[in-house]
Order: sequence, then structure tokens, then C-alpha cells
Amino acid sequence: MPLPETMFCAEQIKIPPELPDILKQFTKAAIRTQPRDLLQWSAAYFTALAKGEAPPVKERVEMPLAKQKEDAGLTPGLLKVLHKQLSPKGMVSIEELKEKWKNLCLPEEQLEAILQLDVHDEEVEWMKILALGCSVLGESLLSSMKHACEILTEDPEGGAARVPFETFSYLYSYLASIDGEIPDEKIQEFLNGIKEQADQQDGMVQLRNFLSQPSTLF
Repeated sequence: MPLPETMFCAEQIKIPPELPDILKQFTKAAIRTQPRDLLQWSAAYFTALAKGEAPPVKERVEMPLAKQKEDAGLTPGLLKVLHKQLSPKGMVSIEELKEKWKNLCLPEEQLEAILQLDVHDEEVEWMKILALGCSVLGESLLSSMKHACEILTEDPEGGAARVPFETFSYLYSYLASIDGEIPDEKIQEFLNGIKEQADQQDGMVQLRNFLSQPSTLF
């Protein structure tokens, strides 16, 4: 015979005191991030919280770019999430990178295409992956650098998007080398001009310092 159903009254049900806040924060995070696969993303979200790691959560709702309406691919907001999760490590394994990428419900083939832009071992330098991700988002080298500055800056959204000259120089030189079409002397000439401006701005590069450059050259 089936066991009789257990009856509970409201006084018998104990709700963990932290549960309402956990569910509230989870709901807000899901709304901001808009994951394509909610269950997969949710598993990654709670796993990260349990491990004390940065969860895969966007800072705000992000309007998709026109080219992303069909493929639901990488966006600046999602790349910034990956940066928060992986930048503290410096070097990351390809395995972990693929895991974090999958947790954000991003297309695996897009990551494979990014990895093919340069030669990598079992571990990769995160800043190079960030740069390559920005190159996917940008239509030119300078627009890629704009994405990088906006992701890396500590300035509020819509601000000058300042980054240290050393960081800017490293990412620009790396992407220019991947591009392979800009002569070394042009790269150095460009960076010398940027450094002159940065030296007058406490060593920081601002968007306005390079976005006015001729796009035909960069």
C-alpha cells in the first residue's frame, strides 16, 4: 500500500533565512545576463558561488549587436565576464577556458576560431585571449582596442575608458603582430605618439587619444 501523504502546516516548514536573498540575487543575475541555456548557466552560477569564484554574470543587460542576433555569440559584456573570472590567473588552461566559455552558452566553434588565430599550448595567457576576443568584436584594430579599453578600464561606463599605457601597448602590439599588415616602424610610430599623450595623463591612455587616428592605417 502507498504511504499516506505527509501533511505539513505553515509552522512546520522551515525556510532557510538566506534563501530569499539567494533567489533574489540569482533572478537579477539571470535577467542581466540573459543566458541562452538557463539550466546550464544556472549550474555554473551556483557552482561558482559554492567555490567562492566570480559567477558568470554580466554587470547589466546588454543589447545584442546586429551580427549576433542569429548566432548569439560573444559580446563585450560576456568577454568582460570572462575577464573577471580568468584574469586573476594570468595563465589559464585551454580546458578551463573552454569550460568558462561553455558556461556562458557561447558557441564552441567561435572559441575554436579565436584559438586558431595564434599558436597556443595547453595553457594560454589570458590577456592574449582577451585581445583576440576584442579582435572578433571589432571591425578594425583600433575598434578592437576600444573594446579592450572599455573592458579593462576602471572608469564608469561612458567615461574616458583609461588604461595604463603599458597595457595598451602590449595589446596593440600583439594584435598588430597577428594582423601582420602593419610595418613595425608604423606600429612604433603610433605607440610613440600615444605615449606622448599618456605621459601627460599620468601614464594613462584614453579613447580620444587613438580613435581619431586614420582607420585606413589601423
